[in-house]
Amino acid sequence: MKIISEKSVLRGEVLIPTSKSHTIRAVTVSTLAQGKSIIRHPLLSSDCLAAVGAGRLFGAKVSLGDVWEVEGVNGAPRVPENVVDVKNSGTTFYFFMGTAALAKGATVLTGDEQIVKRPAQPLITALSDLGAEVFSTRNNGLPPVVVKGPAKGGKTRFGGLVSQYVSSLLINCPLMEKDSELEIFDVREKPYVQMTLHWLDRYGIRYKASGDFAHFIIYGGQSYQGLDVTVPGDFSSGTFFLVAGSIGEADITLLGLDMNDVQGDKKIVMYLQEMGARIIQEKGRIRVQGGALKGREFDLGDTPDALPAMAVAGCFAEGKTILRNAANARLKETDRIAVMAKELGTLGAKVEELPDGLVIHRSELRGRAVRGYGDHRVVMALAVAGTAIPGRIEVDSAEAVQVTVPNFLELMKGIGAKIWREE
Repeated sequence: MKIISEKSVLRGEVLIPTSKSHTIRAVTVSTLAQGKSIIRHPLLSSDCLAAVGAGRLFGAKVSLGDVWEVEGVNGAPRVPENVVDVKNSGTTFYFFMGTAALAKGATVLTGDEQIVKRPAQPLITALSDLGAEVFSTRNNGLPPVVVKGPAKGGKTRFGGLVSQYVSSLLINCPLMEKDSELEIFDVREKPYVQMTLHWLDRYGIRYKASGDFAHFIIYGGQSYQGLDVTVPGDFSSGTFFLVAGSIGEADITLLGLDMNDVQGDKKIVMYLQEMGARIIQEKGRIRVQGGALKGREFDLGDTPDALPAMAVAGCFAEGKTILRNAANARLKETDRIAVMAKELGTLGAKVEELPDGLVIHRSELRGRAVRGYGDHRVVMALAVAGTAIPGRIEVDSAEAVQVTVPNFLELMKGIGAKIWREE
């Protein structure tokens, strides 16, 4: 399936979908909680449904509808009756590796062809140090992974290049018998760790954290109590609309985003403002108008998911745009650094690949057929580029948008984009 997009004039308002990251955290914690939890405005996407499926396998009772109701396992997940298949959801995979370590028995976790290429060794090491028996079935540090609990707690040291390793332990260690001490080197994506701590604070979980998130003490023997929670709008999804409004003829207003939320990707607003985009912030509203963009250098250490969309923005900025400190973007659904360099090059861009990012020069792009590699952020970034250049862009693996923005095409059409799907 392909997404086709052509040069468009964008006008109007768009309600940004709610947060995948917040939704999966809500599902994971609700699975572990005592009693009933209510999740309002959850994101109904394939990744979030993968988390629901995992929660059910560990014993949670989940009712889906306009709101989701979750009857949790009170800190005692059962051993799943079958393999936990997380589909394409890396967050679900890592979070429920930690949950599997709480169960009294062995759990097998796996996913699709992209998941089985994503590194898990640091989390394997950490959970093993905390008392679980954990190994990769292929002995290569990649999924499928077997986790046999229960882990009791203790001390571990591991690399935090992927923030989900840290978040998995922060969520699950409070339910272990003993206190856990985490020493973490090379901590990346810190706003996602902060997001997890925000959820722990909401549930009254006790812990100590160093200011740089390199050291945590998580007190054992705690519990989660069911809560009524509301999922906020998603800045990661909003990134594509922010960029769409900045690179072409546009005057659009994004609704549903809260600049006070803990999401790190709200920094994209500032990035684009620095480049010269005309962005006005009001309560619950962000208005974006195309401007004369200028190249800038950005540290994406906290916002690696923004790399595909920001790479597109760089093609429209005078001079050069440098995206650095995003080496972990190579560890996502695809090697996003390599594939964005290749596909933007196909469109006519001058792009230099760095070990940890990209250098993008202002370029005259023209629509052509490109690959999306089954990566939702690559697919959406390239489709957005098509709304601001002559010709038409054809992006394959259009179904990947189901991961985070299932209604991406409808939202883009609603603001005037010439965009559609073809088999």
